[in-house]
Amino acid sequence: MDTDRDTEQISKPGPYEEGKRAGAHPLVVILSMIGGLWLLILIFMPDPKHKPTAVPADVQVTLADDPDTAPVMFQVKATLLDLNAICLSVPPQATESQIVGLLKRFREARLANTLTTLLPATTPGHQLGEHAVADIYVFSNPQYARPDVVRVLARGAHAPGNLYPQAVPFEVAMEQVRGHYRIDLNDSGDPDRGSIGFADESGVHSKSYRHLF
Repeated sequence: MDTDRDTEQISKPGPYEEGKRAGAHPLVVILSMIGGLWLLILIFMPDPKHKPTAVPADVQVTLADDPDTAPVMFQVKATLLDLNAICLSVPPQATESQIVGLLKRFREARLANTLTTLLPATTPGHQLGEHAVADIYVFSNPQYARPDVVRVLARGAHAPGNLYPQAVPFEVAMEQVRGHYRIDLNDSGDPDRGSIGFADESGVHSKSYRHLF
């Protein structure tokens, strides 16, 4: 009797038997995971019908002005007709990019024959125009935005200093020039020359000098 009971217990499968896999088949687990992920995607994915409408290609988006390239205000401090020169001042906080933009604005106006709307004439009544010859000096330090400083720059680096004892030294004056625009319509091959900083005809230039056009 006990022998039959023992045989019955041995033949009855238990929860774990050696050589048999415990738990669900791996393929079933993988398929269940894939199904769960797919269900989550369906639940949380936005309905394509409610997607934001794309901006049409022909709609222009207005961006905020970059303070580094926004037009800079300037003031005419002096016009020296004997030198065909103009002395301008800009705010001390004006950036180099703004100075570049100002000089390019002057050149564009010169090419469009509208420079007289921005600057006084340097060659009034000239057959080539009101700015046939012009040297436009841009300063940001009001202490140097003066006619006597412009005269020092116009004379150049090699003018004898003892002839002008009251003048600001050329080396000091040229370092104060933020931008320089030279117009000479008599030179048809190179009528416009613009730079950051200043360089005289001999090639002596300020530390900040950079040729623009």
